[in-house]
Amino acid sequence: MKMSFNFAGEPSYPFHFHHFRRLHMDKKNIWSFGTREVVYAAIGAALYGVLSWATNIFPLPAAGNVTFRPAVAVLVLFGVAFGPWVGLIAGFLGNVVGDAISGWGFFWNWSLGNGLMGLIPGLAAGMIASFNQRKDIITGIIYSLIGAAVGMLFASLTEMFTSGIDFNTALVGYFTPAFIGNAVVIVILLPILMVAYHQIAGRLGR
Repeated sequence: MKMSFNFAGEPSYPFHFHHFRRLHMDKKNIWSFGTREVVYAAIGAALYGVLSWATNIFPLPAAGNVTFRPAVAVLVLFGVAFGPWVGLIAGFLGNVVGDAISGWGFFWNWSLGNGLMGLIPGLAAGMIASFNQRKDIITGIIYSLIGAAVGMLFASLTEMFTSGIDFNTALVGYFTPAFIGNAVVIVILLPILMVAYHQIAGRLGR
């Protein structure tokens, strides 16, 4: 797989302001993985983990440690902006970090569910040409909602095997509040973050 530190033929370093300029991802290269993706994934995981910990004071009416997470908007933005690998790693490691510093321990199924919630929005990376256009924002929202549904359904259903809950508890007690909470965050905050990212990337890329 191709690894490059270079944009438009310019010499660069492992992390440089020009890296914030999002190059258009087509369907052929959204799965490319190199140093740039590692850097973005690390940043995304750190942000998601810390912000998840900072906002876990809002428990949802559900069984277990399920909380309302505004940080989900940051996770899906990283997927939409930088592709599926970045979203997957940021979601998985970010959840591990967030749970660890919250004192909850390690839950592999919820961490993987969060990884899926970041990966699926990354599939839209090749379709989005501009982060401030309505149709592209809607595309990002749709893929992010699908990601939230798939990720939270996976995590909730696997609780049947890891903690012995029944299907009704998994669906009603875990999945439903987790998905609704994440959906609200995505619909409200993702458009704001996409427009903000467009502005910041444009300024740093000048």
